[in-house]
Amino acid sequence: MQMDCPTEEALIRKKLGRMPAVRSMNFNLIQRVLTVVHAPDALEPILAALRSLDFTPELADDANAAPTTPGNAAPKPWWPLILAGVVAAASEAAGWLGAPAWMVAGLALVAIASCGLTTYRKGWLALRNGNLNINALMSIAVTGAALLGQWPEAAMVMVLFTIAELIEARSLDRARNAIEGLMRLTPDEASVQQPDGTWQLTRVDAIAPGALVRVKPGERIALDGEIVTGRSSVDQAPITGESLPIDKTTGDTVFAGTINQTGSFDYRVTAAAGHTTLARIIHAVEEAQGTKAPTQRFVDEFARVYTPIVFAIALAVAVVPPLLFGAAWHAWVYKALVLLVIACPCALVISTPVTIVSGLAAAARKGILIKGGVYLEQGRKLSRLALDKTGTITHGKPVQTEFELVGNEVGADVSADGVGGHADANAIRYRTLAASLAGRSDHPVSMAIAAAAHGDGIAHVPVDAFEALAGRGVRGEIDGVAYWLGNHRLIEELGRCSALLETRLDALEQQGKTVVMLADSQRVLALFAVADTVKDTSRVAVAELRQLGVGTAMLTGDNRHTAAAIAQQVGVDEARGDQLPEDKLNTVAQWSADGATVGMVGDGINDAPALARADIGFAMGAMGTDTAIETADVALMDDDLRKIPAFIRLSKATHAVLVQNIALALGIKSVFLVLTLMGLGTMWMAVFADVGASLLVVGNGLRLLRK
Repeated sequence: MQMDCPTEEALIRKKLGRMPAVRSMNFNLIQRVLTVVHAPDALEPILAALRSLDFTPELADDANAAPTTPGNAAPKPWWPLILAGVVAAASEAAGWLGAPAWMVAGLALVAIASCGLTTYRKGWLALRNGNLNINALMSIAVTGAALLGQWPEAAMVMVLFTIAELIEARSLDRARNAIEGLMRLTPDEASVQQPDGTWQLTRVDAIAPGALVRVKPGERIALDGEIVTGRSSVDQAPITGESLPIDKTTGDTVFAGTINQTGSFDYRVTAAAGHTTLARIIHAVEEAQGTKAPTQRFVDEFARVYTPIVFAIALAVAVVPPLLFGAAWHAWVYKALVLLVIACPCALVISTPVTIVSGLAAAARKGILIKGGVYLEQGRKLSRLALDKTGTITHGKPVQTEFELVGNEVGADVSADGVGGHADANAIRYRTLAASLAGRSDHPVSMAIAAAAHGDGIAHVPVDAFEALAGRGVRGEIDGVAYWLGNHRLIEELGRCSALLETRLDALEQQGKTVVMLADSQRVLALFAVADTVKDTSRVAVAELRQLGVGTAMLTGDNRHTAAAIAQQVGVDEARGDQLPEDKLNTVAQWSADGATVGMVGDGINDAPALARADIGFAMGAMGTDTAIETADVALMDDDLRKIPAFIRLSKATHAVLVQNIALALGIKSVFLVLTLMGLGTMWMAVFADVGASLLVVGNGLRLLRK
């Protein structure tokens, strides 16, 4: 709980890094989690080493479990700090009024003792372990100021430093709370059916898969499950970022953390508390926090060099002018002490993790699960985006788009619902025959025809001698008459094609539609066109991607006619049909070889090779899909492609804030460094330069939570 910022990380890293049994360390400062890979018998020495640094390590219950988000540290009492502030002000006033030196010094010592003992203790531990952190530098500076007789300034600097540290810790807690807010989305208890049929409130972590849970209007859903009875609309915004509630009924899936609206329903639990979709999201975000982004790695390396250099400059400032040029020791030692306070790189180092975590949390709230800071930073560089068709650009469920009478009625004006002109009676009859045959098949095209008939109130009739014709269609007898429902190939085999029919089929296939025909023993009676319809959101997303300068291409296993037709509807720049998984992989690899930063959007399973090869792999509709959440670099928790432009815009905003924070931290330090060397800097200024810069960059990073 005492590991708050890079100051503590550097101290722990140096201490444990000297131990031969320690293989590696991974720090998650935001969640206060340290993961150590070590020899089997080294745990106790590691814990003892941490305690020697004045830390209180708390072991995870299960080394293989996902890290849990600890709460914030217990707040420290305010009265010692208030007392210190009052006494420091009194010391300052006494100095101005010409009080005896012993009184000024005594008041200053009381102020320093009231608020600075913790800083001195941490500073001594740091120095003893060869670490020049802010606590060590501040302890040296305050002690030096006191030895130079600057008692009021020493006291006030310690008070200001303590106040600023407290404010910074509270600001960092906001970043922690952004993730903890996800954990609070589920209720502690849920109403579970007992063996005797009664309902009883039960703790969520004690509810096993298979249990029946009842949800009342307005309640949050506690666990993932499938509705057994009842219907309602569910607000899934906490998981997917969708703005509108989704209608749910028997057989539909519900997710932990979502909010039931007006209805009531019972659902059967499909995942225990630790394995829900929400739990996997939290786990993924926490893991992402522990993975350092490129800018963060650069800043950490820079900070390791920066502090010793500034410390050497301060030492030179203290001794070189007096020794070589006869300058006054008092003035130059004071300047050196001011430089020591400026030397700490806290603001620079803390700016990056706070910014990255804020970006990750903002994305998670919108239903965009980013698996690491590296992808959040890289998103702004995307120049090419490859998209799968089925389920990504389209709904993934074929629907009947046309129904036309053929034979003697070719050219009859009949709409998709089979109503039009003099052909009404035949239209309904042929749709009944086709729906009855299609209802016996599980092929997606047959299911689309059957669903369209059911939606228009057309009933099925009994089918005898039913037979599935592999790759061609189905056959059956209705009222003793044989009928076929099948594709172009089947109709050609039956010898029922005509020039007029071929022309019509070619026109429909050019539009990317799949055509099946109903035929009897003599002729083709009707044709049905089925297509996978484009999502409205896909058109908007592609337009937004174009505005962001990202080129798009659709890679699909469908034929080239279908690919071209869908591409034209959506507005993608390029369409490639007849693509096998290895073809998609080769396309992505070729783009990368050409120097493009490539993204691939797919379902996380069939497109796995291309998703893995792309710089950023996007999994569509990852909600409830273990594979997608585990394998994708970015998981979109619903099927809305508009989340990709949103991700790119968030990446650009995150990069802008990172640049601002680095510029702020280094700029402020540089200004006060020059002021100090010119003799204009004071210790008060140095404190503002250090902790003031820290507060600025933390606050700036937290702005991303509002995006």
